[in-house]
Amino acid sequence: MAILLVLFYIFVCCPVVIIASSTPADTFRAEDNFLINCGPDSKPELIEGRTFKTGSEYLKTKSDSQITCSDNVPSPIYKSAKVFPEEATYSFTLKQPGYHWLRLHFYAMKDDKYDLHQSTFSVSANEIVLLHNFKINNNSVPTLKEYLINMKDPTLNLKFSPMKDSFAFINAIEVVSVPNNLVNDEGSALFPVNKFSGLTEQNYQVVYRLNMGGPLITPRNDTLGRIWIPDDNYLEEKNFAKATSIAPDGVHYSKSITPLIAPPMVYATVIEMADANIKLPNFNVSWKLDVDKSFDYLLRMHFCDIVSKTANSLYFNVYINEKMAISALDLSAVTDGLAYPYYRDTVVNASLINDGLLIQIGPLNQGTGAVNAILNGLEVMKMSNSVGSLDGEFGAEEGGLGMSQKGTVAAIGFVMMFGAFVGLGAMVYKWKKRPKDWQKRNSFSSWLLPLHAGDNSFLSKNSASQKSNFNTSGLGRYFSLAELQEATKNFDSSEIIGVGGFGNVYLGTIDDGIKVAVKRGNPQSEQGITEFQTEIQMLSKLRHRHLVSMIGYCDENSEMILVYEYMSNGPFRDHLYGKNLPPLSWKQRLEICIGAARGLHYLHTGTAQGIIHRDVKTTNILLDDAFVAKVADFGLSKDTPMGQNHVSTAVKGSFGYLDPEYFKRQQLTEKSDVYSFGVVLLESLCARPAINPQLPREQVNLAEWAMQWKRKDLLEKVIDPQLVGSINPESMKKFAEAAEKCLLEYGVDRPSMGDVLWNLEYALQLQEAFTARKSEDETNPLNTATTQTPIVVPSTTSLPTDNSRSVEGPADVPTINDHSGTAVFAQFQSLDGR
Repeated sequence: MAILLVLFYIFVCCPVVIIASSTPADTFRAEDNFLINCGPDSKPELIEGRTFKTGSEYLKTKSDSQITCSDNVPSPIYKSAKVFPEEATYSFTLKQPGYHWLRLHFYAMKDDKYDLHQSTFSVSANEIVLLHNFKINNNSVPTLKEYLINMKDPTLNLKFSPMKDSFAFINAIEVVSVPNNLVNDEGSALFPVNKFSGLTEQNYQVVYRLNMGGPLITPRNDTLGRIWIPDDNYLEEKNFAKATSIAPDGVHYSKSITPLIAPPMVYATVIEMADANIKLPNFNVSWKLDVDKSFDYLLRMHFCDIVSKTANSLYFNVYINEKMAISALDLSAVTDGLAYPYYRDTVVNASLINDGLLIQIGPLNQGTGAVNAILNGLEVMKMSNSVGSLDGEFGAEEGGLGMSQKGTVAAIGFVMMFGAFVGLGAMVYKWKKRPKDWQKRNSFSSWLLPLHAGDNSFLSKNSASQKSNFNTSGLGRYFSLAELQEATKNFDSSEIIGVGGFGNVYLGTIDDGIKVAVKRGNPQSEQGITEFQTEIQMLSKLRHRHLVSMIGYCDENSEMILVYEYMSNGPFRDHLYGKNLPPLSWKQRLEICIGAARGLHYLHTGTAQGIIHRDVKTTNILLDDAFVAKVADFGLSKDTPMGQNHVSTAVKGSFGYLDPEYFKRQQLTEKSDVYSFGVVLLESLCARPAINPQLPREQVNLAEWAMQWKRKDLLEKVIDPQLVGSINPESMKKFAEAAEKCLLEYGVDRPSMGDVLWNLEYALQLQEAFTARKSEDETNPLNTATTQTPIVVPSTTSLPTDNSRSVEGPADVPTINDHSGTAVFAQFQSLDGR
């Protein structure tokens, strides 16, 4: 959750002490100094000694509205605002590269036409995401969002993008150059304490700027126009702390630290340990700050020893989140003496933030000097993440998936190329070992299908010259090569709808307009031949609503062709990302996942032995014209041996979906499919590939990346932006729990597909109940006694296993109404919801 900075309005309820410093501030003239009052064109406003002008000449938009108010606001910039029903951009030409302050002022004033409290929008500065789906909500006071961005481009494009059926607004904008020495490239890492370099490559959001033990400092008292707020609201155990101050002109600056780092008023006030009236004080003074725990933070701590009487008499420790940040700090040793400012930059990694930021100071207690500890000021700045965002996990371009890391791409490319060479060598070796009379044979099936050896009906050529009807031989209809050439326009490349290691898949038309998918194997690929053999063996004994059906085959000359039902909506993956297709709703995604889970559950339990698919992924889940999901591609599938729960076999599958236990032990189990399906669930939720080598290293693997956020209870940060606002949090939680269990390290700990199916059914019911309540509330907003749709909780005790089905014959297709939501568990419909 973002922390809203307290604005100029603080001085309405807090006493402001304005003290003119006798210490000359460093002269700094901002080359870029855009102070924009975004309301109606009017004369310049003088605010806090600075002149705000109208900014119409910087604005590019198709439409905008100007609104004003008569509210009693603390500053004239909040009396008017620009409202943007469509995307709008403020464009500023910069004279100086480098860091700039970017301050955005918002105030949700009352207006008859626009309810600014309901406005939802995003803001980006060039490629940097500043605000994602930002909403004022019920905040009735002005809000300031302050950023420190490193501008390398001479043009700053500040883009306001309203969400669908909403609008954006802004009251005032500040774009001001920053001194070059304000940000250092090097700081300290918190744990382990070490050097941290690269700070000047980051962008920042100022979340807190605290003046310890002192009053509010406004831009009038800060050379760089900053606001420093009192620390009272964040101080824990106030009786442990004592405020001390001196006159600001008593602060002595050095060449390395000037008033540009922090004004004298910050260093002239301090919080120190209070007198606890005990013999050996051994406690810490603590400040607790709430922060968005999905980001790293730069903490700048300001110190100035204004409490000691002599040098080298004060030693103390500083802790951040109960880890040592600075040990035995002696300010006299690192400065030119007493009352000289000093600051330390420390980077806190997101993994160390579970419950906000806890900053503590405490005595060294080693018999050296006074038993005391001090802190003068604190700045907390959120650091941009790996996709250039300061709010959320999606970058400015295409949801944050446009970032690239050449090193990662090159490394993965090398591994893939090496693997291809190894695979090619293996194919050549196997080719040389093939039967000598192979080329003389006119049929791949005569030696590929031992399961049908001696079955003359399977390879009968009597039907090759004529169109036959569908039969029940287990393999369906026999097609001649001529028929399939006619159906696919002689295998025209324009008819290709899929490509795999086996060859191409073509769209064909048979029997007066029936569309089919024609998989034509490459006879020179022994890997493809093996997969064809496996697929025929599997599909000859499988029939299920959620498995793609094989219509027939062609076995003529050296051709190996299989014909399937045509799935008009293609792979599930295409509807999640990469094809610019209309986004699927959360309910649709749930129904697709449920359908795929049913198909896999049938594979595992629908035959006496059980079948392991071995290549579960979103490209192998196909959708028909009604978006009913069907599992496809059984070329790598394996029967589970009788009396065993695993198959010892070489590792095959798709990178990113592979069960790590299978990869290590080369023992394939049904739980390997469960792991792969867990990755599919995350793809459905996050709408990104299982492996994306173009992303930063920590985000390449979807399963690892998403589970990090799940363990932090922040999975909503990385879900598909298209789902924001429409997904029931409880439904998402149940769905995420199912995915997390699927991805457990050891197969024995993972659920069965039946258990996964149960959880998905429950998640769907939660979503349907949520949608029904939402629809009823919208229809009758005055109805305070909304009747909730009962949620039916299925029981796992009656999951059908179908272990009685025969291996030889085709299994019956269960009658399932896939759009009812809980057809497999229809026997539980009468239960009361919980």
